[in-house]
Amino acid sequence: MALESLILFETPEQIFARVFRELKPRTAAPAVSVEFCRFANANSFIRLEDGCLHVRITDVLEGAPALIIEALAHILLGKLYRKAPPRAYNDRYRRYLNRKDMRRTLHLVRQTRGRKRILAPQGRVYDLEGMFEDLNFRYFHGLMARPSLGWGVRTSRTTLGHYDASHNAIVLSGILDREKVPRLAVEYVLFHEMLHLRFPVDHRGARRCVHTREFKQAEKQFEGYQQAKDMLKHL
Repeated sequence: MALESLILFETPEQIFARVFRELKPRTAAPAVSVEFCRFANANSFIRLEDGCLHVRITDVLEGAPALIIEALAHILLGKLYRKAPPRAYNDRYRRYLNRKDMRRTLHLVRQTRGRKRILAPQGRVYDLEGMFEDLNFRYFHGLMARPSLGWGVRTSRTTLGHYDASHNAIVLSGILDREKVPRLAVEYVLFHEMLHLRFPVDHRGARRCVHTREFKQAEKQFEGYQQAKDMLKHL
């Protein structure tokens, strides 16, 4: 209790300096500069430059409890020095961000500050709007409201599609908009992202479950499910 009481009166700079000494007890503690910035998400950054630790924290955490800043200090300094922080700090930080009030705040921040750059849904080969309506009729009784649809500005090979809840947008990688890519594979990726509208992310304490059991069961109802997955493996 005594340590927790002391933490309550520490400034963010003092917290980062203390955590640094815990991680690097044989190294002289550098000066610390902490700045809260208007980021469009919950990201925070740290770098060591000219003997000073420069920390940039999302302003969403300005005013957060000192114990949360301490957990973030362990996470950021762990990344800087390639040391995995104790699980307790990760759990504490994730539980805080997973609180309903924090999720609402972050959702609003992404909406108001973030920009969503996507290309038109009509690609060179595939039309996402027509494909969406077809899948909507076949699997959702035509009841799913159509979100913003478009092709990604970058042709990612690792992220073939994603659903952005803050901007209510489904974006598919342009690598799928090619004649050599079977329509079935594109339909499967779009269907997968449509399921994210049907089954929102489930938050449980420190856990954030994107693909719930219900999600996975519904995904297997896609006609040609395994065939489409095999096609994507060979892209």
